[in-house]
Amino acid sequence: MNALYLAYAYLRFHWARSLVLVVVAALILFVPVATQILLSTSQTALVARGETTPLLLGSRGSQLDLTMAALYFSDERPAPIAMKEVETLWDSGLAMPIPVHTAFSSGGFRIVGTTLDYFDFRDLDFSEGRGLSLLGDAVIGADVAQQLGKRVGDSLVSSPENLFDLDGVYPLEMPIVGVLAPTNTPDDQAIFVDIKTAWVIQGIGHGHEDVVTAADIAAGTDALANAAVVQFQRITPENIESFHFHGSQNSFPATAVIVVPNDQRSGTILRGRYLDSDNPSQLIEPAGVIQGLVDRIFRIKSLLDGVTAIIAVAAIAAVGLAVFLSYRLRAREIATAVKLGARRGMVLRLLAAETVTLLFLSGCIAAIGAALISQNAETWVGWLLSLGA
Repeated sequence: MNALYLAYAYLRFHWARSLVLVVVAALILFVPVATQILLSTSQTALVARGETTPLLLGSRGSQLDLTMAALYFSDERPAPIAMKEVETLWDSGLAMPIPVHTAFSSGGFRIVGTTLDYFDFRDLDFSEGRGLSLLGDAVIGADVAQQLGKRVGDSLVSSPENLFDLDGVYPLEMPIVGVLAPTNTPDDQAIFVDIKTAWVIQGIGHGHEDVVTAADIAAGTDALANAAVVQFQRITPENIESFHFHGSQNSFPATAVIVVPNDQRSGTILRGRYLDSDNPSQLIEPAGVIQGLVDRIFRIKSLLDGVTAIIAVAAIAAVGLAVFLSYRLRAREIATAVKLGARRGMVLRLLAAETVTLLFLSGCIAAIGAALISQNAETWVGWLLSLGA
């Protein structure tokens, strides 16, 4: 106890030097632990999204692009798939298809056209407002609401992907009717609308002023529509009846279709139906695609571990050198203590007590930091992944 008291008194007297040693040692302990926590959480978060999505149907092409666009709402633009594939899945009675349309954005966030089944499938709850009920309604994720400062009663305006993508694409003002509770998933970064609303944005459906007037009917003349006809850019109760779609819905596009089989047998049957490489559609397992991506990304993890170990050894050596030099500088002090009657064992216990106290304080700081990282890792990783999307 005497050694600990003397060590504490010495460290307090030389507080600046002691503080530097404590901070450096804490960083040496904290950085490798924090890195492992964040890497592990990132890996889990990436794979979890794929594991909760049984199957994904899309046009044949890059499986990774299809998965990233449909699950993470990224900027990838896979070839669209026709809605007739959704009807085919319904008719098979083997699965529930959930189409997603992710071609447009608003305020830097992806507009996801889908059906009400998506909200049940992802188990999404509302923190404010209600779900989609009318053409043109929008439900926003928690991050969208926070970063854009939007809430129920406000509105958003859609935008094309680029300035050269204006053919048939009209900005649509969408009233916000609901805000989703935070999920720490890409859903927090999405604006959800009914898939028919996405088709309106794309120009497949629209509403406009009535071309045929009462005067035309009375005169018995035909009215010709032209570019001067005003197309509505906001869907209201007064004009919603005028909105209509041209062509067959079976030919309308979707980015992908989330396929939820009734059981394992149904999933196996469906996968077998899309094995033909000549089929323009492909049915993939997102979990396998994401796991392959994660495996490639985390191949450098061993390299990072090696670099971290080398840095840690160098830092520990530097701290050891600092402590050793500190003891050398105290040689006259130690010699005086010996002349006053202190035994060498007592001197060694004093120096050991100082070292143990420094390491204990450093360990406590590192443990607190690691606990904070672990507690907020999912939130931070979700934010980082959203930036990547």
